Amino acid sequence: MTSCTKLLRVALVSSCALAPVAAMAQDATQIAPIDVDNSAGGDNASMPIEAGTKITRKGLARDQQSTSDTAQILTTLPGVSANTGGGISSMPVIRGLSEQRLGITVDGFAIDAACPNDMNSPLSYTDPQTIASITVLTGVAPVSNGGDSIGGIIAVESAPPRFATGKRMLVTGKASSFYRSNGDGFGGSASVTVAGQHLSATYTGSYTQSDQYDGGGDLGEVRSTEYAKTDQSLALAWQGGASLVQLKGGFQYAPYEGFPNQWMDMTDNKSWFLNASYDGYFDWGDLVLRASYRDTDHEMNFLEDKLPGSMPMNTEVHSFDASAKASPRLSDRHTLNLGVEYHHQWLNDYWPPVAGNMMMGPDAFVNVNGAHRDRLGVYGEWVAKWSDRFTSTFGIRYDRVSMNTGDVQPYGTGMMQMADVMAAAAFNAADHQRTDNNWSGSELLTYRLSPSASIELGFAHKVRSPNIYERYSWGRGGMASRMIGWFGDGNGYVGNLDLKPERADTVSAALDLGGSAQGYTLRISPYYTRVHDYIDARFIQILPDMMGMPSPFVQLRFANQEAEFYGLDVSGSLRLAKGKDGDGTDLTGSLAWQRGNNLTDGGPVYHQMPFNARLGLSHHAGPLELHTDAQFVADKTRVDATRNEPTTAGYTLVDLGASYKIGPARLSLDVTNLFDEAYSLPLGGLSLGDYKATDVLRPVPGRGRSFNIGLGFEF
Repeated sequence: MTSCTKLLRVALVSSCALAPVAAMAQDATQIAPIDVDNSAGGDNASMPIEAGTKITRKGLARDQQSTSDTAQILTTLPGVSANTGGGISSMPVIRGLSEQRLGITVDGFAIDAACPNDMNSPLSYTDPQTIASITVLTGVAPVSNGGDSIGGIIAVESAPPRFATGKRMLVTGKASSFYRSNGDGFGGSASVTVAGQHLSATYTGSYTQSDQYDGGGDLGEVRSTEYAKTDQSLALAWQGGASLVQLKGGFQYAPYEGFPNQWMDMTDNKSWFLNASYDGYFDWGDLVLRASYRDTDHEMNFLEDKLPGSMPMNTEVHSFDASAKASPRLSDRHTLNLGVEYHHQWLNDYWPPVAGNMMMGPDAFVNVNGAHRDRLGVYGEWVAKWSDRFTSTFGIRYDRVSMNTGDVQPYGTGMMQMADVMAAAAFNAADHQRTDNNWSGSELLTYRLSPSASIELGFAHKVRSPNIYERYSWGRGGMASRMIGWFGDGNGYVGNLDLKPERADTVSAALDLGGSAQGYTLRISPYYTRVHDYIDARFIQILPDMMGMPSPFVQLRFANQEAEFYGLDVSGSLRLAKGKDGDGTDLTGSLAWQRGNNLTDGGPVYHQMPFNARLGLSHHAGPLELHTDAQFVADKTRVDATRNEPTTAGYTLVDLGASYKIGPARLSLDVTNLFDEAYSLPLGGLSLGDYKATDVLRPVPGRGRSFNIGLGFEF
C-alpha cells in the first residue's frame, strides 16, 4: 500500500464515520473547563499554588502529526528531556531526574511499569491525538500531588465529560489523521459523545503505526524503531446537583515495538483498565474518591533486526489504586487538603525455555516470582492566601511501602548456567520482605511584587523506595543481567535487596516578569537537589562476548550513592505584532542548563542533558497559523564512565509548520529537521539494533527530515 493510499484511508475512515451525526451537534458545557493558556494556575488547575506549564489541546494538535510519543512533546519545555525508548515509549526526565523518580499520572492514576526494560512506560498508554491537556510541574511539588517520588509532576488528563445544556440530546465529536514521510508513519483517532443533561457517554479510539525511521544526513536507517498500537476507551458520566460520577474502561494493544537501544524488542503488549471516580462540591469544601484496576500482559523477544535467535520473556502485572481526598474550606482564604492513598502492584516475570538451546533450558527462568509492592500514604496540606499578594502551601505526608517476592530459579543446572545457579541459591536463602517508612514534606511560597512581577520559593524533602527490579533482580549470568535495565547502554544490571529509599532535598525559586498586558513574559528558575542514597550502579565485572573475550559492556549492581542536581531554566515570549481576536506575531524562547554529579565517585550522573535552547516564531491571522522553531543542543562531554556512556556532538534543528482552519476542519503541514541534520541523541544510549546487524557500535541517531501532514475535524 502506498503512503498516499494509507493517508487517504485513515482520513476517510475518521471523517466519514462521524459525518452522519455531525448535524445533530448542540451547544454543550464542560463540568471542569480546560484552560486555554499555558498556565496551570486558576480555579481549575491541578496544582494548588505553584504555576506549572499546561499544554492544552491546541498545542497538542499542533504537534500530534509530528510524533506519537507523548514524552517527546514535553521536551519543548525548559528542564524537560526524554531518555530514548521505543517510538511511543520515551521516558521523561525533569531536571536530571528520570521517569522512575517522577510523579506521573494519567487521569489521576499512576501506571506501573510491567517490563524489566521499562518498555511500557506510563506515557506509552497515552496518545497525543486524544489527550486533552498535560500539566507539568518542574519545581517543588505539593505533597497532595503524590508520594513515592522525588522529582517533578506530569499529569495527563482526558477531556472532561460534556453534557447537554437543554432538553435536546447532545451529539458531538472529532476525528483526526496524520501521515509522516520519515518512517512511513500514519494513524488516526475518533471521539464521539452522546449526552443528555445528566448522563454522558464518550467513545475514544486511536491507531498509530510506523516503520523504521532514517537518521539525518547520511546516517541511514535506524534499526529497531518500528511500532504499532491501538487504544480504545469508553467513558460514562452522571452529574446531579453538586456531584459528578465517572466510570471509564479501556484497552490497549501493541503488537510490536522496536527498541533501538535494547537487546530485546516488545513483541506483544495487552493492557486493560477500569477507573471510577466521584467528585462532590459542598458548602464545606470538596470531596474526591477514586479507584482503578489495571491488568497488563507483556512479551519481549527479537524483531526482525535482532534475528536470528529467540528469547521469550513474559511479564504479568496487576495494579489497584484507591484514594480519598477532602478539601475543607476553613475560611475564604484557608483550605486544607487531607488525603489517603493505597496502591498495590503485583508482578510476575518469567522467561520460557527455548527448545534446543542448552543455555536457555530445560526449565523456565523465574526472574521475579509473584512480587508485590504495596504503598499506603496519608497526607495533610494547608493552602493559605494571606493577602492578594502572598500565598503559601505547607504539607506533610507519610508513605509505608511494603515489598516481598517468592523464590526464583535459573534455566537449568548446567555448567554454563552456574553463575545463575549460585545467584538463585543465594537469593532464595535471603529474606525478601522489605518495609520502608517514608516521610515527606513541602513548603511553597508565592509573592506578587507588582502587577507584572512575582516570585516563587519552594523547599521539599521527598522519599522514593526502590522499584521491584531494583530490589529483586538477581541473575549474575551475563545474558540474564543484560535483560535487566532501562538505561539503553547495553550493560547488565543486578538487583540489591539491601537498597535504601532515595531521600531528596530540593530548593527551587522562580521569578516571573511581564504578562499579556505588558506584551512579554520572562521566567527565570534556578534549582538545587541533593539526593541521599541515590540509586545508581557499581561495577562488578566486564562482560565477555560469545567467544569469551572482553566486550564493550559491563555488569553492574544497583547501589545507594550520593548525588546532586542543579541548574537554571529560562523561558519567555515577546509580542511583536498584535492583531484582532488573538491574532498577531510572537517570539518565544527558552534555555536549560543543568548538572548532575555523583558525589560518591566524583563523576557525572548517567544520562544528563547538555545545555539546550529553543527559539520560536509564530504568526496567527484568522484561520491561518505559521510557525518556525529552532533547537540548539550543545556537545555532550560529561558522561558516566562506569556505564561507558558515549559522548555526542552538538547540533541545531529547524522545523517549519503551517495550519489552516476551514469551518470545523483543520489542515496542518510541517517539516521537521528541515536541513536533514545528522546528529546523535544525547539521551539515546547505544544503537544496539544496528550493532547486532553491523557489529558497529554507535549512539542512537536522531530522526532525519520528515514531511508531515495532519487533518482534523470537529462537530
